[in-house]
Amino acid sequence: MSDDFENMTVAQLKDVLRERGLPVSGKKAELIARLSEAPEESPEEPPSEVFEEDDYDDEFDDDDDFFEDDDDWDDLHTARQKPVLDEETSDALKFRASQKKKQPAFRRQEWYRYRRLARSSWRKPKGMHSSMRLNRKYRPPMARIGYRKISSARDLHPSGFQEVMVHKASDLEGLDPERQAVRIGATVGNRKRIHIHERANDLGLRVLNRRRIERRGDL
Repeated sequence: MSDDFENMTVAQLKDVLRERGLPVSGKKAELIARLSEAPEESPEEPPSEVFEEDDYDDEFDDDDDFFEDDDDWDDLHTARQKPVLDEETSDALKFRASQKKKQPAFRRQEWYRYRRLARSSWRKPKGMHSSMRLNRKYRPPMARIGYRKISSARDLHPSGFQEVMVHKASDLEGLDPERQAVRIGATVGNRKRIHIHERANDLGLRVLNRRRIERRGDL
């Protein structure tokens, strides 16, 4: 049974620990040792049902080729790790989402006249005679302090995680996988990024900007 635990990820191990009512803190080796020492629960036997042989064959005749290619299992969707949030934080995230729906799109001054301005982000309007700065009618709204979101969910990722910027694998040590998530810096190369991905998998941390890296050459 310990071999099965070795092949599981940290997130899967924590789910099994929660089902058995055991603590989920520690590294992967500690989680496996805790599961191995705990008595295994005997699953309840499902009620016996009688199937006719003809009915069994008819049920799977059309799906015989469903499991022919084992590579299809690699493309199946795996659920992303979610944070452990209290009720107050969950309500704050929902309220922030409703605030964002009411917020207008902030456009740069004269964005309709020049294509390069339409593609750029918002800038504070300047100029003594700027109608947008003077807040005249029929002008795009300006970003003001009144559009600020709820303070309790201000620095949280939409999923509820607290983002932590990392640039090397050693930066992952000491992070809480239930409340913190990792964002890899844009200047990190593929070689270092692979090490960060592997270390994050061992620690059960979610990488917000994880991407598929094609291993070529010496990678």
